Amino acid sequence: MFGAFERMVAFRYLRARKGERFVSVIATFSLVGIALGVATLIIVMSVMNGFRQELLGRILGLNGHLGIYAADGGGLRDFDTILARVRGLPNIVSAAPVVEGQVLLTSESGGATGGFARGIRPDDLRARPILANNIRAGNLAQFGGDDTIIIGTRLAQKLRVGLGDKVTMVSPQGRTTVIGMVPRLKAYTVVALFDTGMNEYDSGYVFLPLAAAQTYFQLRDAVSQIEIFVQNPDQVRQVTREISGVLSPMPFRVLDWQASNSSFFAAVQVERNVMFLILTLIIVVAAFNIISSLIMLVKDKGRDIAILRTMGASSGAIMRIFLLCGASIGILGTLIGFVIGLVFCLNIESIRQALQSLTGTQLFSPEVYFLTRLPAIVDTNEVTQVVLMGLGLSLLATLYPSWRAAKTDPVEALRNE
Repeated sequence: MFGAFERMVAFRYLRARKGERFVSVIATFSLVGIALGVATLIIVMSVMNGFRQELLGRILGLNGHLGIYAADGGGLRDFDTILARVRGLPNIVSAAPVVEGQVLLTSESGGATGGFARGIRPDDLRARPILANNIRAGNLAQFGGDDTIIIGTRLAQKLRVGLGDKVTMVSPQGRTTVIGMVPRLKAYTVVALFDTGMNEYDSGYVFLPLAAAQTYFQLRDAVSQIEIFVQNPDQVRQVTREISGVLSPMPFRVLDWQASNSSFFAAVQVERNVMFLILTLIIVVAAFNIISSLIMLVKDKGRDIAILRTMGASSGAIMRIFLLCGASIGILGTLIGFVIGLVFCLNIESIRQALQSLTGTQLFSPEVYFLTRLPAIVDTNEVTQVVLMGLGLSLLATLYPSWRAAKTDPVEALRNE
């Protein structure tokens, strides 16, 4: 497409000579702008992909993909019969009865905080990798009986407790006595500490055996819900229909993760789209810089263009020379941005730790950003789109200046010199 003569002239124009520094500086800024735009887009999109994936994995890892509740909003009775029917469905990975409720947690050391208590059978708890694989102290073998509990590491710090210490649960729903309403209190022994990496759960969730939770929350023959995990979380609607088929006409309602967390993940998606649009403007600005630098280059090289035309160069050759000048800036800038973006994404946690050490401040606090580490998942399709967009905008930016150079009248160019 480009001949040796056109490449030689184009690369000669890209090298600054005395008196041409200003044009070269603008071209350099254009290259840096495209590189930064492409790199920033890749990094931000990858971080937001990782953020969504980490949140989705941790939320679903603890809460399940869908839940079966009583139709009247109270306790779900005859749950073992429901479990037997549901576990026979082909797309169900696991199903477990759960009792849950808000509580106040206190300790003998004086710590106190609100929390969310969940009662679950010990075998079901051990089958959940997000908890079983993230035990930082103690073990799940001791989880059982009427007075054991496992809590998150950050919650343990708040309450100032460790293994073997007592944590007292206070329920806002007290019991009625002759002297009035008395809050329900019960002390439990901490047998394990978990760390899922998500601050919301590590600082506010506690787990106790199902039978103990039924007694505490006064649901002796019922549960709050049956929590279900499916093979593909994106196909929960299909599983909901299957569950409705096997449980009908029993009174119940099913709530899946897409419905219960729809507003949260919709907000993440909107933020992601807006960030993509805003950061794309960096590449657009860099493309306009290419236009301005090439127009200035065409004006500066008017005499050269006229001489080339009189020596027999066609208007197409002139256009290809300046196309190659602009395309070289765009392609090189896009490739540099691509490499910087990938390297940054692959080492983003190490970079965060290094910046924290240098500045002495905590970046991406888990209390604000929910996560204890900064995730990044590189999506091949998104990276390809960003690279193609960078190349496309760069090439489009060269068309008008190149066309203008090709239409330059040699006589007028020499007359104006």
